[in-house]
Amino acid sequence: MAPNDSAQITGETGETGGVPAGRRRAARYVVPVAVAGITAATIGLVPALASTGDPDLPKISAAELIEKIAASDTEQLSGTVKITTDLGIPSLGGLGGSAAGTFAPKGGAEGGEEGGSAAEPTGRLMELASGEHTLRVAADGPDKQRLSILDSAAEYSLIHNGDEVWAYDSASNEAYHAKAPAGAAKGSEKGAKGKDRTAPKDLPATPQDFAQEALKAAGDTTSVTVDGTARIAGRDAYQLVIKPKQTGSTVGSIKVAVDSKTGTPLKFTLLPSSGGKAAIDVGFTKVDFSKPAASTFDFTPPKGAKVTEADESKAAGKDQAHKAPKDAKDLKGLGAEPNVIGEGWTTVVQLDTGGVGPAAASKDMPAQAREFMDALGDKVDGKFGSGTVFKTRLVNALMTDDGKVYVGAVTKDALVKAANAAK
Repeated sequence: MAPNDSAQITGETGETGGVPAGRRRAARYVVPVAVAGITAATIGLVPALASTGDPDLPKISAAELIEKIAASDTEQLSGTVKITTDLGIPSLGGLGGSAAGTFAPKGGAEGGEEGGSAAEPTGRLMELASGEHTLRVAADGPDKQRLSILDSAAEYSLIHNGDEVWAYDSASNEAYHAKAPAGAAKGSEKGAKGKDRTAPKDLPATPQDFAQEALKAAGDTTSVTVDGTARIAGRDAYQLVIKPKQTGSTVGSIKVAVDSKTGTPLKFTLLPSSGGKAAIDVGFTKVDFSKPAASTFDFTPPKGAKVTEADESKAAGKDQAHKAPKDAKDLKGLGAEPNVIGEGWTTVVQLDTGGVGPAAASKDMPAQAREFMDALGDKVDGKFGSGTVFKTRLVNALMTDDGKVYVGAVTKDALVKAANAAK
């Protein structure tokens, strides 16, 4: 019989349906996907291999399954990942570089902008924020990872091997080289058991990455259930379902398929509260938990390749302009003092840019440009004044006419409510 158990996750001092204290602590790994995380890396995957029938696995509770994920020590794997993202925004293919540091090549294979590189990693990975993509991934502990984005006629690879980081774009025959910071593996972001992450940390690209964003801490705003089993990439898996209890979130539910033997997330699917197909759907189509060959992480630039050193790109200002803030501390670094409104799934971040809002900025635009800008958002007003809401299927932003910005994975009404409360 397929497992079907539920748990209502509570705060640190709450009770969790008789679950022992250790498991209550593990249950606190469940949390709404952070607004910053969604904004920076809303990547999704096409459904993995078609199910060959739901496997019959031993019954497991939601708290036990969360504990299994937290205890997972998978550090070696290789496989293929399918990615599809549908946020209701235009495809970012080909725009990743210009939007994230202008690495995009000029004149095709002739090279990137002066001081930049077509192989610069962060900007290139931003292309995964829309459309469909196929990745090959491999990991052997915290010091060796490889991620390749496969196109019909080209391949982009990012390789970390010890203190060396290489990226290579076959379309332009350009490479990017950097030294990993001393002690990077020791000081990098940790997993639930204190183990280093086994994938490049710039942007999430595998189900494990996304699940770690959704499995950090929980409060009484979240409901967690085990909803049957599935067969993913040839592996038996439990289905963990995470749902907001609060109204006003754009997140309808998150489903994580968890490998029954290793506790490794195999698939991550986020459905928006507005309905329709998944906004984010991340899943392995093939996965192997054996140690990858050492040669997987070797890289030497091909003959004739243009190599850009990270120090050169940084000196030219190409490495810094595109780095999106990851949290409130990063926002402070940009000169914007964030104010967090609400909690859980309806958290909204308020920023005062000190600038002019969209209405005032558009006054000097040509009529056609102003009409185009107006078509991108919805005009709203309230106690806060007036402004424009710019929407995707997941993350929405309210820009007021007096220069304030409210951002969250919440509905338009929730943004207006937060702006009114902050007035």
